[in-house]
Amino acid sequence: VGGSPVLNSWQSPKAIPLTSPPADAMAKALKKLGFSFVGPTICYSLMQSCGLIIDHPVGTPEHTAAAGRLAKRKWARGR
Repeated sequence: VGGSPVLNSWQSPKAIPLTSPPADAMAKALKKLGFSFVGPTICYSLMQSCGLIIDHPVGTPEHTAAAGRLAKRKWARGR
């Protein structure tokens, strides 16, 4: 997303959204290319599974590990 993974800082699992503006744009672009069974939620899930968006809640071991890995990279950014 914007050239680097996004490490979000959600405080609880309930705060994690089902979609985002980049996922909306991806879904719109894919539909324009002829894909029919695609929407923002599917695109957001794809972005999560590929590591483009990291949505582990703050304080979990997964968030801490991801933050450590991304801190070693110059191009990574957080929100």
